[in-house]
Formats: sequence, structure tokens, C-alpha cells
Amino acid sequence: MDAAGADGEIRWLDDHATTAARAAESLGVPVGAIANSLVFTLDDEPLLVMTSGAHRVDTDWLGAALGGRLARASKETVREATGQVIGGVAPVGHPAPLRTLVDADLRGHDVVWAAAGHARTVFPTTFDELVRITGGTPTTVVPPAG
Repeated sequence: MDAAGADGEIRWLDDHATTAARAAESLGVPVGAIANSLVFTLDDEPLLVMTSGAHRVDTDWLGAALGGRLARASKETVREATGQVIGGVAPVGHPAPLRTLVDADLRGHDVVWAAAGHARTVFPTTFDELVRITGGTPTTVVPPAG
């Protein structure tokens, strides 16, 4: 994470944190403070969406907002695009730059926790740092309530 410019120290968890709820419980933080690294394909291009653990990405809504078809990437596509496996994908450290969206809802947390490349590792960051290190675009990833 240092090479990417992240300041937080990587923390090893006692158990695999393959879900936001499990990571939040291990860290004693709200589930919304977990930044899930989810890889999708927008049409045929991989897209990393850093989303708050408090909700799920609405693929139909977000795909329409982005002007394409958004679908979950296969495990092979995730590995090829990130060099990592599902369950521990870090927001950085990929073989090549990856277009990234950062859930604007993460802005509501002073500390955000993201995976560090392994299902048992996480690191603390901030919304602003996450946007900076990923080169990401702050984005609403679920439709507004109403």
C-alpha cells in the first residue's frame, strides 16, 4: 500500500474477511465503513467499484448511469484485471491502471477499511485518500431513495 501512497498500516485479521459484515465485526466498526473492492465489467472492460459495505451495487441502475451494461466479473477476469483473487482485492497494486469508481457514501466515515490483497488483510484509509490512490471517481452506486 505504501507504493500506492496509502498511509495506513496493513492489519491481519484472525479470520477471513470475505464479507463486509465479517470484516466490520472483526474490526469493531460499522459495516458502512468497509470499502468493498468489487470488479465488474462495463460492456467488456473491467471496472473496479469501491462500494460501502452498507449496501449492494445496483448493476442495472449504475450500468444505465454509465451508459453501458454492468455485470459481475468472472473470477478469471478479476484475477487478470487485479492480479488478486476475489475476497481480498485491494484498491491498488493491479498489473495495469483500472478504471475505478469510489462510492460517495464512504465519505461519511472518518476511517474507511479496504482489503489489502488477501482475504485476511485490511488497511485503514480515508475517502479522500482512497480516491487519490485509486485515481477513482466519486460516484453514487445505488439509486437515490425515494
